[in-house]
Amino acid sequence: MLLAVDIGNTHMVIGVFSGPSLRCHWRVKTDKGSTVDELAAIFHTLFTMEGLQFNDISDTIISSVVPSMQAAWAAFATRYLHTAPLVVGGDTVLTTMQVLIDNPAEIGADRLVNAVAAYDRFKCPLIVVDFGTAITWDCVSGAGEYLGGAIAPGLSIAMEALGSRTAKLPQVDISTAPDAPIGTNTVAAIKSGILFGYGGMVDGLIRRLREQMAPELPQTVATGGMAALIAPYTTSLDHVDPMLTLNGLRLLHERNT
Repeated sequence: MLLAVDIGNTHMVIGVFSGPSLRCHWRVKTDKGSTVDELAAIFHTLFTMEGLQFNDISDTIISSVVPSMQAAWAAFATRYLHTAPLVVGGDTVLTTMQVLIDNPAEIGADRLVNAVAAYDRFKCPLIVVDFGTAITWDCVSGAGEYLGGAIAPGLSIAMEALGSRTAKLPQVDISTAPDAPIGTNTVAAIKSGILFGYGGMVDGLIRRLREQMAPELPQTVATGGMAALIAPYTTSLDHVDPMLTLNGLRLLHERNT
């Protein structure tokens, strides 16, 4: 079985594949101070809950935007899983996607994995929107070239800033929808500003990116932990695929083995 690990700034998404099928997956808070042995303890428990053992894993692939966690996971894979992990962004991983930005080394591993996965699935011009700690828009041409994109603060960053930088505004649970865009109390007003506001930002930026990509007509794919939450407040998202990154890691592993 393949262990696919996507390490983000806020959460890690980990999946176990049996062939092309995702057998199980977890979302775990990213703790930048986690040691190799702490990772082993956490995942021994999670594996046991799914009827898995460490020796069921034959291969590991890692995508990370947190260098310290990448090193810890690579050591965990070597010591406890007895696998030599593939690391996206390393010289050994071939993505087969031409990267046309000014400095290809700058691209985040998760953004490249998403672009590869989305193009493999849809095989057309694309804008991939990943709702994580940051929101990223990644543009792929009809020929499968990575063109670049945009980055903005994510919903959780905005909520934390609003709560910590203001004296009277409360922390708000945005998992329940506001009744209408015009909030008639403080909580409803914050929900409206975050959900309708970010939905409008996503739509506006997609419109601008589509204008630049013309005459190609890109489809849009959303992924990430907040994708299902924000999608109802947009009009420009064609597809929502929460497992896009994990499937991209599986695909890259197949191409490299």
